[in-house]
Amino acid sequence: MQQPGGPALLYTMIVCLCHRISDRDITQAVKDGVPDFETLQDETCIARNCGCCEECARGVFEQACATITVHRPQRERELTASAFATA
Repeated sequence: MQQPGGPALLYTMIVCLCHRISDRDITQAVKDGVPDFETLQDETCIARNCGCCEECARGVFEQACATITVHRPQRERELTASAFATA
C-alpha cells in the first residue's frame, strides 16, 4: 500500500499463531531451498499443533514456490547434470 508522498508500507502476516511463523518466514524457507510443504513442517512445525493454519500455510508456500526461483548450489547442479548425461 502506497501512502501519498511516502514509501510503500510492508506488511507481515502471521500464518501460524502457535509457532509465530509469518508469510515472510515461509517465503524465506522457499528461497533457502525447502522443496515441499512436509519439509517446511519438519523445519518449522507449522500446522503441527492445532492445524488451523494449514490451508493458509499451504497457500502461502505454494505461492512462494510459484514466484521464487531457487538458486541451487553449484555442486547440486553438477550432480543433476551428470545424472541426465548418464541416462
